[in-house]
Amino acid sequence: LTSSVSCSLFIQETVNKILHLHFRDDKTKISSDALLLMAEMLKVFVREAAARGARQAQAEDLDRVDIEHVEKVLPQLLLDF
Repeated sequence: LTSSVSCSLFIQETVNKILHLHFRDDKTKISSDALLLMAEMLKVFVREAAARGARQAQAEDLDRVDIEHVEKVLPQLLLDF
């Protein structure tokens, strides 16, 4: 439980910093619920990108997923999200 909580806090802090990179006003705040939701959305997005990249590699009869496979599925992935 402790590692799960610390991992969750790490992810939320990372997402918080990423979001603040794109805010125009440094004083913009994010509620804890919004931060939790964004962290969960990011996890789902990354998992889906990995799964689609793996399927793309399989379709090309390859055993290894490279960035090119993720790049090939990215346009449709972005449309789906």
